[in-house]
Amino acid sequence: MQTAKSNHSQQGFSLIELVIGIAITLMLTGVASLLLGSAFKIRMRENQKNDALADARRALNLMTREIGNSGYALTDNGIVAADSGRNSIRIRANLNAASGETTSNAATDRDEDIKYLLYHDVDSYIVRLDVNVSAQEMILSNRVDNLNIRYYADKVYYTTGSTTEDCDINNVQDAFGNPVDEVLQKSSAKYVVMSICVTLPAVSTPGTPGYQPPSRVQLVSDVALRNAELFTY
Repeated sequence: MQTAKSNHSQQGFSLIELVIGIAITLMLTGVASLLLGSAFKIRMRENQKNDALADARRALNLMTREIGNSGYALTDNGIVAADSGRNSIRIRANLNAASGETTSNAATDRDEDIKYLLYHDVDSYIVRLDVNVSAQEMILSNRVDNLNIRYYADKVYYTTGSTTEDCDINNVQDAFGNPVDEVLQKSSAKYVVMSICVTLPAVSTPGTPGYQPPSRVQLVSDVALRNAELFTY
C-alpha cells in the first residue's frame, strides 16, 4: 500500500512585515522611555519640594518657639532693636532666671541671646547665631530665598501670596478690620509675623518631556510675645 504524502509549504514573515514589526517595537520602546524619563523628572521635583519644605518648616518652627520666649525674666520684650529688621531678628531671654545659678541674673548663657537672619551667598540660608557662644552658627534651611519679619503691637490678621513676588503679607488688619501698621520702635512689638519663601528651580528644559517649571511656596508663622504683656492672644 502506498501512502500519499502531502507537502504543505511553510511560509514565515516577509521582509516588509519584519521591518514594520521592528519599527513598531522601536516606536513603543521610545514612547515608554519618554514616559519613564518624564516620571523620573516629576518624582525628582516632588522630592526636592518635600525636602525644601521640610527644612523650611523646621526652621520656622524653631524660630517661632524661641521668639515666643523672648523677654522672659527681662524688663522688655527681649528684641534687640539695633540688630533686628526686615530680614533678621535678635532676641534675648533669661531662661535660667529661676534656677538659682550664678548666671541666673543675666541673659548670658547658651540660647539666651539668639539672632536669626537670611544670609546670601551663592544660595540663601536661614542662619541661627548664638551670640553668647562666640556667635556659633547653625544653618536651619538652605533652600530659602526670602525672609520677611514684621513687628506689630498686637495680634493682626493678614493675607498671603503677594502678587509682587516679594514673599510678604498683605492687607494687615486688627480684629475690627482696621488697617494696621508696624510699630515704630521694636521695643513696642508684642506680635511678630514671619514669612519665608522656598523657590524650586526648573527641572529640564521647556518643551522636553517631564519639564517642571520653577515654583515658589510661601510659609508664614506668627508668634505672640507672651512675655511682653500681649493684650489679645
